[in-house]
Amino acid sequence: MSVEVDLLLQEAKESIEAAQNYRSELQQRLHGLNQARKQVRGSSGQARDALRRHFTELQAATARLLTERLDALLAEVDAIEADSIKPLDDCQSVIEHGVGQADELLRDGEAALRCGLGEKEDKLGSFTKKALHIQLDSLPEVPALADVPSVSAQLDDSLLGLLREGVSRHGSVSSRPPVQIEELQERPGGVLVRWCKVDEDFAAADYRLQYRRSSSGGSQYEDAYIGRDCEFLVLHLDPHTDFLFRVCARGEGRTEWSPWSVPQTGFTSLNAHEWRPGTDGYILSSRRNIALRNDSTHTRCPVLYSNAPSYYCGQTLTFKITAVGLMDRLDSLGVCIDGDQQGATLQRDRAVCVSTNGAVFVNGKEMTNQLPAVTVGSSVTFDMELVHLIPHNNHDGFKLRVTIGSGNREVVFDWLLEHTADCLYFGCSFVHSGWKVLVF
Repeated sequence: MSVEVDLLLQEAKESIEAAQNYRSELQQRLHGLNQARKQVRGSSGQARDALRRHFTELQAATARLLTERLDALLAEVDAIEADSIKPLDDCQSVIEHGVGQADELLRDGEAALRCGLGEKEDKLGSFTKKALHIQLDSLPEVPALADVPSVSAQLDDSLLGLLREGVSRHGSVSSRPPVQIEELQERPGGVLVRWCKVDEDFAAADYRLQYRRSSSGGSQYEDAYIGRDCEFLVLHLDPHTDFLFRVCARGEGRTEWSPWSVPQTGFTSLNAHEWRPGTDGYILSSRRNIALRNDSTHTRCPVLYSNAPSYYCGQTLTFKITAVGLMDRLDSLGVCIDGDQQGATLQRDRAVCVSTNGAVFVNGKEMTNQLPAVTVGSSVTFDMELVHLIPHNNHDGFKLRVTIGSGNREVVFDWLLEHTADCLYFGCSFVHSGWKVLVF
């Protein structure tokens, strides 16, 4: 009987645990559903506000433009009227003056006719002289109606049709942005952001990536990348800090950007790669991720190693050359098991590297395959993955699959190690000054 009770108790416990897990899963789904509802309602509210704000500004701007155009046309009418009326006013003044003279002459003539015989001869003589002086046969010219302006306004009713057509096509509403963030991968001191189009009908000419701290609600997004690529490594991020990333696109032949994608939260738990300070012959940037080979020492320059073994298999390590000097066959960029060996090159045992002339070395031996020589702007990448254990002198060894890329070429080989290496140092060495390299 006790066995049956124990079984029932066990089944009950399992059922209770299953019910708890079921309830937890359902609660998580409810939370996700609430987040989805919040996104729909929140984005809808933001879209309404954006539409109202835009069309209110558009209405005000349109009214202002129409008023300015009306004022300009009225000013043209005023100017034409003023220029045309002036000669007419001048002509009217001349005619009115003549009418006054004629009235005065008529009065004088009538008075001369009414005067007595004793005065008549003098009055009539004076009147005749006055009439000759006025030149009664000379009349001012009055312009014909066809010769003076007839002001009119030409108004094209097609403007309303054009406005109606333009307004009917102005703006759009979409249920989702044309691009979305597809993946966020943590990298040392940064996050690799990948995105993709979700609207196949949208012809993207450029993409725009922005980011900001997630905890700083009032902070502004910063541009991280604008270009045609669908991925970008955002560097100089503080580890263990959440950042929000968003992306948008610009269509072919368009100037405006599309709506932003739904912001995604990403972070890195990996500290940024740093060069080791205090190595003779090298000057480091403030973040210690850029090293410059200077000419402060006349001795053969040693290898500049990383500050710690910060490269892990499965990651991509990149050296970007931002300035160059004279090449030497001992110049090296690569990774190694230890970062304390003295020497002037990484072309040694327990290291893999590539020279500035493109030669690849594994444990100090040059391979037959070669990469392009590095120039300003070149990026040399190292990718490694653990393949499997191999027998080695009566004990297990390790094999790393190494891929070194430079330009548009890659070299792939297996690197045999006696002991496992969870993390590796990286390093560089340049014989001549002028070389500058960024690591990330």
